[in-house]
Amino acid sequence: MVYIRKMSNDDFEYAVYLTDAMDWNLSEDDFKFMLSLEPKGCFIAIEDSKKVGITTTISYNKVGWIGNVIVKKDYQKRNIGSTLVKHSIKYLIDKGLESIGLYSYPDQVAFYKRLGFKTDSILVVLRRKALNENFRTSVKKVKKKDIQKIIDYDTLCFGTSRKKSLEPLFLNPENPSFVKIKAKKVLGFVLTKKYEKMAEIGPMVCQKGLENVAIDLLERVVNTLESVETFIYVVKENTFVLKTLYDLGFAEQFYLVKMFFGPAFGKDCVYAAESLERG
Repeated sequence: MVYIRKMSNDDFEYAVYLTDAMDWNLSEDDFKFMLSLEPKGCFIAIEDSKKVGITTTISYNKVGWIGNVIVKKDYQKRNIGSTLVKHSIKYLIDKGLESIGLYSYPDQVAFYKRLGFKTDSILVVLRRKALNENFRTSVKKVKKKDIQKIIDYDTLCFGTSRKKSLEPLFLNPENPSFVKIKAKKVLGFVLTKKYEKMAEIGPMVCQKGLENVAIDLLERVVNTLESVETFIYVVKENTFVLKTLYDLGFAEQFYLVKMFFGPAFGKDCVYAAESLERG
């Protein structure tokens, strides 16, 4: 019999063990951060007193995201994954959320469709090896006084405020972040989570029609990451962003499918995802 309980600090080692099996490059600090953002929304599946699966969620007012749905290999195809996802959906719906997103591997799309999700778009996962190049762009580093303006701008594009996750990421001095401001208005921004051996670019947000801003942001942030392997997640339909990334030395790794339970959100901007766990 499977039951689901809330994740605690004592579960971080197991969560990393499962994600390592998927080559997801997550650490105990990543799960600590996710649990701090959604203390009651990260879960462990238990069967016969053994930990057999995990998932995480995050809620942003009326919308939410599900990530890290993993079942231990020996326990797969026993409805544990669907139990975890259903539990996560119920948790988010009970909070009053109207829409839930996630990223699915292509071979898992049918599984999520059976649970009520609908396909939205294709996400391209790209990787860039450590290089050393220099670019001159007109964007500037994000300062503390810029953060609320950036969050307000992100809210217009994403559809709801992500302040609870974005603010601590911007305030971390280890995370390179840049913004384009003209006449005191934000035109776009990019944030990077920098780790010991790799970096993850995202979110990168600008409104459609501002392709030059997106290019400036990407060139500037890549210039700060020459010494580490870098990943970024971009919707396939943003062809000009992909071309810029190819020109900067990125290469496609694999594809994911963006899916929604309820109405889609975040449709009016060009962007790179903040993370695969939080949308």
